[in-house]
Amino acid sequence: MKKRDRLNYIGKQVVLNGMVTIKELAEQLGVSTMTIRRDLQDLAKEGVLTLIPGGAVLKREPSTINEQEYAITRAQSQMTKEKIKICQKAASFVQEGDTIVIDTGSTTEHLPKFIPQGTKLTVICYCLNTLLSVYAHSKNVQIIFPGGYFHENTLMFESPEGISLIRKVRANKAFISAAGVEGELGVTCANLYEVDTKRAVIESSDTRFLLVDSSKFGRVTTAYFADLKEFDVVITDSGIPEKYRKLLAKLGVEYYIV
Repeated sequence: MKKRDRLNYIGKQVVLNGMVTIKELAEQLGVSTMTIRRDLQDLAKEGVLTLIPGGAVLKREPSTINEQEYAITRAQSQMTKEKIKICQKAASFVQEGDTIVIDTGSTTEHLPKFIPQGTKLTVICYCLNTLLSVYAHSKNVQIIFPGGYFHENTLMFESPEGISLIRKVRANKAFISAAGVEGELGVTCANLYEVDTKRAVIESSDTRFLLVDSSKFGRVTTAYFADLKEFDVVITDSGIPEKYRKLLAKLGVEYYIV
């Protein structure tokens, strides 16, 4: 394969998946890892992707909306390396035969990429980006997509009917995101329309995982949806303030730092 053909292939893969790894690309294209590294460097210079250790992620254009309004496109460009590591760890808890919920958010969208191919699962999701990621990376999965009204700023679908469906299904594990985590004011999201769906997920799941990068701790956003003690496991990165490590330990919440 000529270099330009390789670059086109890599470009399509990073647009489709949001992330590529050097090892996988080398195996797919039958070339050395050094060749792939050089290709990724060229694509980074062209502005197609951003290099990360062991691979690259899709370069996102910064959002032009009001700074106070949450948008998935802006969130996807922040703390990307940490979010990917968080999801790698989260995926290690997924087991054959599980029914899992993958919440809305720029962190949780990475989770399907790290679930081993062929794992038999039922996945409940309600965001366009997550749905596409599940479909692209999972070959032995039953998908439940509740549907509803589409919210462009989060790519989330929600409706009373969708929430009712979520309440009727029981999940082994729920992987939930948040925009803010504060000791007294609880766990919050950016949009009020997310709250009922998140509550339905929490109330219908056995083990609840909170997937948040360290920038969310000490932050409060518009819509409260849970107390920190309602989560069984928190997965975050090494930037988490010490006071929140102590708080999690005090609450008896298991936590992992990636």
